[in-house]
Amino acid sequence: MRFQLSDDQRALRAGMRELLDRRFGREALRAAVDAPGRLDRRLWRTLGDAGFFALRLPEADGGAGLGLPEAVLAFEEAGRALLPGPLVPTHLAAGTVPGAATGETVVTAVDGGVVEWLEAADVVLGDPEGAVPLRSVDPLTPLHRAAAGGGAAGAAGLLTAAEQLGTAVRVTELAVQHARTREQFGRPIGSFQAVKHLCADLLVRAETARAAVYAAAVTADPADIAAARLLADEAAVRGARDCLQVYGGMGFTWEADVHLHLKRAWVRARRGGGSTESEEFLAAGLAV
Repeated sequence: MRFQLSDDQRALRAGMRELLDRRFGREALRAAVDAPGRLDRRLWRTLGDAGFFALRLPEADGGAGLGLPEAVLAFEEAGRALLPGPLVPTHLAAGTVPGAATGETVVTAVDGGVVEWLEAADVVLGDPEGAVPLRSVDPLTPLHRAAAGGGAAGAAGLLTAAEQLGTAVRVTELAVQHARTREQFGRPIGSFQAVKHLCADLLVRAETARAAVYAAAVTADPADIAAARLLADEAAVRGARDCLQVYGGMGFTWEADVHLHLKRAWVRARRGGGSTESEEFLAAGLAV
């Protein structure tokens, strides 16, 4: 089976990347890092105007009438750009919570006992009573611990996998760019075999995850989604760690963006439907 993107899907992905490059480029990313916990409401409404949250709503309800494959492409670009905010809950609430589709209402959810962006949200799905702040490793994702809450499954897990895929793709790009331009001993470091192998592994993991995520978006099968989530989490976390190795010491500095991708990948990987839950789900299916 071939999963070639249609012209419309390529246009959607290109349009989303152009929007984020314009509205959330590196300068805006760094401004967000310097103001942790503050959600840019203007950017949120811009996403709403662009149809990001209403992508899968029927046209009769003011949406674009598209499907899960198109949503995956949009969330992949959001992950690539490190776009902050409770994107998945707001997108999933677009058909039920007034204002979510247009970006006027920010929606978050209790996920596995953790809530992202609790204080910035207008609506919280689940019971956040007694939630207490957690120290988040990611400066762009404030966290609270709640007493209870289910895990993300289905579309939520797949959209998280798409964000992880975006990070995997971006850290591959960053590693290759750095390997081409950074020189040691009078040669680009990309000419050294160890660095070549790291970059090759980055690419293989990212493309393997891409195939799994795109396929799961077409089938919407729970087992396919669990497998996609496993591969995407690994591609994002291991990819960001390998990208740090390509960068060397400078990759760990605050000025570099690589550590931000690693930290966001860690936080996403702990959302419901992550590695342990996906492994258990797939193992249970094999045991039947």
